[in-house]
Amino acid sequence: MSRAGRGQDALTLLRRAEHVLFAALLAIGAGEAWAEGRPRVAVLLTTVAVAAWYAVGIALSRRAAGVRMALLWLLVLTAGWTVLLTLSLSFVWLAFALYLLCLQLLPPRAGLPGTAVLTAVAVAAAGAHRGGLDSGTVLGPVFGAAVAIVITAVYRRLRRESEARAALVRELTQAQERLAATERREGILAERERLAREIHDTVAQNLSSIILLLRSARDAADAGPQLEIAEHAARGALEDTRRLVRALAPAELTGRSLPEALERAVADARHFGVEARFVADGETGPLPTPVAVALLRVTQAALANVRAHARATTVVVTLSYQPAAVRVDVADDGVGFDPRHPATSPSTGTGLGLAAMSSRLAEVGGVLVVESTPGDGTAISATVPLPAGEAQA
Repeated sequence: MSRAGRGQDALTLLRRAEHVLFAALLAIGAGEAWAEGRPRVAVLLTTVAVAAWYAVGIALSRRAAGVRMALLWLLVLTAGWTVLLTLSLSFVWLAFALYLLCLQLLPPRAGLPGTAVLTAVAVAAAGAHRGGLDSGTVLGPVFGAAVAIVITAVYRRLRRESEARAALVRELTQAQERLAATERREGILAERERLAREIHDTVAQNLSSIILLLRSARDAADAGPQLEIAEHAARGALEDTRRLVRALAPAELTGRSLPEALERAVADARHFGVEARFVADGETGPLPTPVAVALLRVTQAALANVRAHARATTVVVTLSYQPAAVRVDVADDGVGFDPRHPATSPSTGTGLGLAAMSSRLAEVGGVLVVESTPGDGTAISATVPLPAGEAQA
């Protein structure tokens, strides 16, 4: 249970204890007055009336009655107590419950004077019944008023702490809800970015290849080979789409190692009139799936850029296994571009591919380096560090 909940329970328990205290003091006073032989009918009727009026106050408090109604209720209850005092001094200790009610229902500037008035009434009634005042007659109501003031101070402090804790809990709950909403929005945006990158690196590239092949077939005398390659690319796009929807590994890595997948990607590039070569340097070995996927997609995106924009005749893809990292280099002899402004020329595309490559590598802790000069080709290097266990292996 929270502290705010425990504070509320303490306040509820205190209010119930006050009700029990009032009922007990009223019953004791009525019993003593009956035993003393006081006017029993008057004592009985007045006691029942005071008890009923107190019950009305409990009902009003549950309905959140206004301050004026609470003050009126307290005044009538005090008048009833005064009548009981005239009948028997045994009702004098009911003043203690009235002290608590006066201090709790009235503001401090009115509660303390009201308590003083009740104390004076109790002392005067005791003096009238006993024929004079003594130390016990005066100190009893005074000490009772002092104890009531202390109890009320503790009650108000508990109430303030309970309200402050409840407000803090509400603020924390609202903050958690805002944080959860923010995380959901960020998750949605991240997933959108991931899907956009996946589609760009797979389906969009295959569709772009199909368009280039169909254009070539339209102008060729024998369109058979180009149409077969276009059909192959279309099937690849369909398979990539299905695997993207199912969140599976790329089709190229199913049952293949990264070098085999890269060699196949290089072989596909040759169908577009580019002399493409693949070179593996270093001792090959298994890689974490996210690393292999990232390097494969970066290589495919780089080859797609070569086909679409570079106007290159030669491209070389090099896979290098280093002691603590793995790197893929894609170098071509095409027209090149300015890496600082990749979208300034129609022949360089929009620059979205390079951004997607960098983002994909960043997810596995890798970096992308682009070296290019207009008219002097392009070299793209993707390096991903390997975990300690993979590097030692």
